[in-house]
Amino acid sequence: MELNFKDITTIGFDADDTLWVNETYFRQAEAAFAELLEPYETKNTIDQELFKMEMRNLQLYGYGIKGFMLSMIESALQLSNGRVSQETISRILDLGKEMIAHNLELLDGVQEVLEALAPKYRLLVLTKGDLLDQERKLEKSGLIDYFHHVEVLSDKKPDNYSRLLEHLEIGVSEFLMVGNSLKSDVLPILELGARAIHVPFHTTWAHEEVRPEEHTNNHLTISSLRDLLKYLN
Repeated sequence: MELNFKDITTIGFDADDTLWVNETYFRQAEAAFAELLEPYETKNTIDQELFKMEMRNLQLYGYGIKGFMLSMIESALQLSNGRVSQETISRILDLGKEMIAHNLELLDGVQEVLEALAPKYRLLVLTKGDLLDQERKLEKSGLIDYFHHVEVLSDKKPDNYSRLLEHLEIGVSEFLMVGNSLKSDVLPILELGARAIHVPFHTTWAHEEVRPEEHTNNHLTISSLRDLLKYLN
């Protein structure tokens, strides 16, 4: 789709699976969790029940690894009818700690793109997740100096974006959001009347999936972050 970005002054970037790899590690942890719970249920049931538990707990814990760890523990207790061993609970905690300590892997072209755009645009990080973990990842990434502002949001709905843009005195017409999630990074932004660019990641969390009827043609989809430079540089 042909869109005009000439009046854009500020670009917001999602972090997880837009700047660096994230969902892959959740999937690996889910697979390891299913192996631990094999004595009690089938893998398919374990996966389904863990996802249901995560959805029930979102309002309590928010997004991020710590909430995921707690949901795994609660699911283990539920699926085993309270019979899960202390050793298994300890291993579940280790899975979460390993995720937190995992080496950060930048996605292809990220540093090159930010270096090209930073002198010309005001760049922001707008991400969901645990504050401490996101700050840690940003520090590990070596990218922090490219950004004017970093905001860890409890959610990414139109109201969340609207309040932030107003607080930062950014006009809707001059704002562009770039991210891998249609549900969190594209559709809420289009609802506000701003512009968005979708950069799909090969793995999508079920909670971020969008039904075909929710798709829109009012945004640009690119295959790599490097393609931003064709439109913005």
